[in-house]
Amino acid sequence: MTRLDTFRPFLLCYSVPLLLSSLLCFWIPVEYGEYKTGIHTEGATYSAVWFTRKMGHEQLRPGEVPAPAGTRTDRPGPGFPPHDHPGPVRAVRARRRVRPVHTLIRHNRAGPPFQRGNTMKITEAKVIVTSPSRNFVTLKLTTDEGVTGIGDATLNGRELAVATYLSDHVAPLLIDRDPANIEDTWQFLYRSGYWRRGPVTMAAIAAVDMALWDIKGKVAGMPVYQLLGGASRRGLSTYGHASGRDTEEIFDSIRSEQEHGYTAIRVQSSVPGITALYGVAAQPQAPGERSDYQPAQRAALPAEENWDTRAYLRHIPCVFEAVRNEFGPELPLVHNGHHRMTPIQAAKLGKSLEPYDLFWLEDCTPAENQEALRLVRQHTTQPLAIGKVFNTIWDIKDLISEQLIDYVRCASTHFGGISPLKKVMDYAAMYQVKSGFHGSTDVSPVGFAAQLHVGMAIHNFGLQEYMPLSEKTNQVFRQHMTFENGLLHPSDTPGLGVEIDEDEAEKYEYTTAHLPYNRLTDGTVHDR
Repeated sequence: MTRLDTFRPFLLCYSVPLLLSSLLCFWIPVEYGEYKTGIHTEGATYSAVWFTRKMGHEQLRPGEVPAPAGTRTDRPGPGFPPHDHPGPVRAVRARRRVRPVHTLIRHNRAGPPFQRGNTMKITEAKVIVTSPSRNFVTLKLTTDEGVTGIGDATLNGRELAVATYLSDHVAPLLIDRDPANIEDTWQFLYRSGYWRRGPVTMAAIAAVDMALWDIKGKVAGMPVYQLLGGASRRGLSTYGHASGRDTEEIFDSIRSEQEHGYTAIRVQSSVPGITALYGVAAQPQAPGERSDYQPAQRAALPAEENWDTRAYLRHIPCVFEAVRNEFGPELPLVHNGHHRMTPIQAAKLGKSLEPYDLFWLEDCTPAENQEALRLVRQHTTQPLAIGKVFNTIWDIKDLISEQLIDYVRCASTHFGGISPLKKVMDYAAMYQVKSGFHGSTDVSPVGFAAQLHVGMAIHNFGLQEYMPLSEKTNQVFRQHMTFENGLLHPSDTPGLGVEIDEDEAEKYEYTTAHLPYNRLTDGTVHDR
């Protein structure tokens, strides 16, 4: 007996199971479902699918036609490593004529990563700049299945910078990506570049994030807030804007806002000795535009306004005393300091406003000086709303964890979109900090709808700012949200509930516009 004869039984024992398992690898029964491949049999049912791995050039079976040029048949799912082979993975053995569209199947068992193909791809990313009353930047994504999603990338006074960043640096990275993988795409856009954060980058990422949530909602047949956890309330409590040059004008403005359904009011006032003040009783620049809030002015250069902090600190407590005497203690009132005060000035204002029980005091100190809020907190119990110009959770996390603020004023458009806004509010909930999202007209209807969906879903909602837009803007952006009995609702339309009319958008070209800036009485440039 030779040495080979000794081991022959063992070789036979191991070779037969190995041969059978190899054959099974090429015959995998499947049921109906979804899978993306480069070929498809129209109307076919599958009794089996052959998963083959070819080295080098692909060999077609009889009756097959090759996928058209550019069709990706070997694309791994996002988050998975590249295939360890140069050839494509093909689903074949169809019973009828083959054509290049999507194949619908479902695996009986989970396969390796390269078998979990995408179900949808982004095929187009379009940046739309339009100016119906003011400038807006919108990103529109289209998938290979015809589903579209839109996102807001508007950055007041820097619109073209964001539009260029989107077109040149972001849009090319989106083509062929799976729109369902929102978190992966967000992290990719945020981490793949050497330079992170900043308002331009975060506005661009925000637009992508919103558009992907819009697509996901449409595919699921649900409004976005349902995908975020469902409704936590019937609607969102809202505040309007009242202002005037004197108390009588302010009273009239408050009554007008109440007649329109607002149950909380922001009060801004002119200050004696200051000829013009941002946000107070501006005149409309065109028919149909609001005159009770100052938009960016259409001009080659920003307008100059004057400012006197001491005069402001003397006057504003008198305004709120008069408002409380006229409207009573129940009406929730808010006030915006526009980052104009030093820490001790903000503390003084907060202390002087305590008798009038404001719902919040907003942006009382410059955003860069976050430590200022510790001093303000030490001197007043006035609730603080902070964060309108913040771009990431890193800008606000310490203010939340140290409970130096009471309301998060971040905006979806400037904060990176729906995903980070939901995350920061979940984090804030641990510290009893609530939302007060920025909702002025520098957020387009798309961005505004995005934060309405977040507000509907989170437990720790506080109060939502809302300013109706011009009729021209409403013609460009078709909205489904409702405002009834003081409550906003984003609607139950699948997705964000907003669509852009590109034909209308083309009517309004970009126009250079600027917010005003301040100088003190001695000519020193000051915060707006």
